[in-house]
Amino acid sequence: MIHPTAIIDPGADIGPDVQIGAYSIIGDKVSVGAGTVIGPHAVIQSHTTIGSECRIFQFAAIGAVPQALKFSGEETYVKIGNRCTIREFVTVHRGTVEGSGLTEIGDDCLLMAYTHVAHDCRVGKRVIFSNNATLAGHITVGDYATIGGLVAVHQFVKIGSYAFIGGKSAVVKDIPPYVIAAGDRAKLYGLNMVGLKRHDFSPTALSALKKAYRIIFRIGLTLNEAVERAYAEVEQTDEVKAFMDFITSSNRGLTR
Repeated sequence: MIHPTAIIDPGADIGPDVQIGAYSIIGDKVSVGAGTVIGPHAVIQSHTTIGSECRIFQFAAIGAVPQALKFSGEETYVKIGNRCTIREFVTVHRGTVEGSGLTEIGDDCLLMAYTHVAHDCRVGKRVIFSNNATLAGHITVGDYATIGGLVAVHQFVKIGSYAFIGGKSAVVKDIPPYVIAAGDRAKLYGLNMVGLKRHDFSPTALSALKKAYRIIFRIGLTLNEAVERAYAEVEQTDEVKAFMDFITSSNRGLTR
């Protein structure tokens, strides 16, 4: 299942039932999990681990050294989870020692064409990147988030789980979980109700999140006042706890 024109380094670990297309290059210290399909003209460079049953399309480039002037050849890594789909011209770069040393993408993610994931990013499971979505370095993306086309996310930003970022947005501050954000610069447009209902959030959870969101963002309180009031007045469901924990732990500042 490996095309004769593909170049596989002897130091690569290729799992069972892996397919590798014509003219693809697999570097040293690369691990490819069982059942993964790598199309033609893809480049997987050293210190990269790819999970099982992934689909990597033509011209994707994974594991290149980071676009960081501070990088000087250290041994850093890329890790791709299971069942990820990586489309044409996607780029995923290794970490830096000043960061975590690892760029990681969780299970079941979809990276559409021209997506860029820079050094030291941590992406959760079932995240969707639309075409030309770009992450700068040191970004964290929570599970089930969706990032629209042509979105640019600034270094060190955190994006919460189940958040939806509309296309052509510039994100310079943290995006809380469960919300919709869009614009240049991005601002919030309420809860991602369609996405939350699709993921079977209970009516109790949705009602509590609505109340917490209104207190934090809609009634003109300072952030400290709003947090205190939300803790006092809103039922602390698991979802509300995650929402409040994200808000109170934000270092970069919140998108409002």
